[in-house]
Amino acid sequence: MRVLMSIFFAVAIAVAASAADAAPRYKAVAFDYFVLVNANSVIPKVEKEFPGKGKAFTLAWRAKQFDYGFLRSITGRYEDFFQVTEDALVYTAEAMQLPLPPDVRARLLDSYLTLEPWPDTVAALKKLKAAGVRIITIANFSPLMLKRNADGAGITDLFDELLSTEVNHSYKPEARAYALGMERLGLAKDEIVFAAFGGWDAFGAKSFGYPTYWVNRFGLPAEKLGLAPDGTSSDIAGLVRFILGDDQP
Repeated sequence: MRVLMSIFFAVAIAVAASAADAAPRYKAVAFDYFVLVNANSVIPKVEKEFPGKGKAFTLAWRAKQFDYGFLRSITGRYEDFFQVTEDALVYTAEAMQLPLPPDVRARLLDSYLTLEPWPDTVAALKKLKAAGVRIITIANFSPLMLKRNADGAGITDLFDELLSTEVNHSYKPEARAYALGMERLGLAKDEIVFAAFGGWDAFGAKSFGYPTYWVNRFGLPAEKLGLAPDGTSSDIAGLVRFILGDDQP
């Protein structure tokens, strides 16, 4: 009997230890949306409207989107990000001296509601969810943009919440934008990984105090702002290993 009890307790301890070893390093991850959907999937749609100018127009449009977000944040003149996207579109067309009739404007705006997920997005989200990691966004995208893109990619059910900074009329890198993650999840900063797409966003999240991972999909240089993310890779696989705690050599 004593032998059986000893075996039972040994097995129980081993199972508990195994479960502890398998527990994720962090309880939640907050994604910037461009980690999950490809910003450049807009290019073919722009190219169709403006032959030969698809990439240049898309990059200028995206830069102006974030310029306007930053300016509205600094001046306290909030508009939701879909409106910001339209304003940036109009500006870019005027700057490049290209016509923008209503039907073209509508089609190009729609491209930001139908972004393509990166090839590794779905598998990564499923792996994190299976491990018990809570998954949210902290995105400047409006709720409409978040929902339409998630529905189109078939990933809506993989999120605990599609969280837009619109809920408190902020834009990253404002501290109160990042704070939404803690408020909605009910967790401490050190329990939530922020997954950044842009180097500026990685800086903002790290400055706020989140453990921060930069998914640098476009291979850009690090920002020269005096803070570095806790990890970086060119795809989402490195982020998953970082969250689950199996990124050690």
